[in-house]
Amino acid sequence: MRDVPLADTTLRVHDVGGGEPLLLLHGFPLDHRMWSGQEALAGRHRLLAPDQRGFGRSGGSAPSSVEQLADDAAAALTALAPGARAVVCGLSLGGYVAQHVAIRHPDLVAALVLVDTKLEADTPDARAARHDLAARVQRAGTRVLAEAMLPRLFAASAVARGTPQRGAAEALVRAMILGTPVATVTAALAALATRPDMTGAFAAGTVPTLLVCGAEDVITPPERMAADAAVIPGARLAVVPRCGHMTPLEDPAAFNTLLAEFVDGLPRRERRA
Repeated sequence: MRDVPLADTTLRVHDVGGGEPLLLLHGFPLDHRMWSGQEALAGRHRLLAPDQRGFGRSGGSAPSSVEQLADDAAAALTALAPGARAVVCGLSLGGYVAQHVAIRHPDLVAALVLVDTKLEADTPDARAARHDLAARVQRAGTRVLAEAMLPRLFAASAVARGTPQRGAAEALVRAMILGTPVATVTAALAALATRPDMTGAFAAGTVPTLLVCGAEDVITPPERMAADAAVIPGARLAVVPRCGHMTPLEDPAAFNTLLAEFVDGLPRRERRA
């Protein structure tokens, strides 16, 4: 683990492996441990997985915006891998952050991997639901959040529930949710509700982009991600069977294969530091 001091906080970054950097941005309300299934890639890439501000073992205030989290991620990458361009990979909230890293700090991004996420802003109903959830968490704590989220995060089919890693993945996600401070949860929900629509920004995008979605994801379903893939020039969508919203944890082997093949297929000019 590495500590990266920023102007107003310190990020704790899981730093393992060597070679071209792969920046892994976790979802809400999790931390870097959601990428534990990707440790197998450390033999060929340098994995940089920060706990975003307020989450995990990072200090400082709770997040105020997705843009702020993107600037944090860019600062961490610059501090730990100066002069490098990274493949930036984010799931859900991390996918929103990755989008903003690509737009706000294009010189740092060699390619983009958007996992179980979307380009669109929240609808009014979705914003109201986040506001309601934040109020419930403030009243009753993060156990309410775990109960609300866990049934929707993982694939529901009997085949998916029977995979060897399923129980351990659910236990890890529950622990991460319960360990997130209430202040971080409520602030992050507000940041998610007010994030901008990124469809227009990516319609003219030039960064190589892979989208990955669980076939049983009910939060950002395959048809939603297919529509986003059609917006981004040259983007490709991969749908992983028997996975829900937590594809890298539900089927690490399939996800790692997709990620490695995508990175290995990048033109040399994209991969050069």
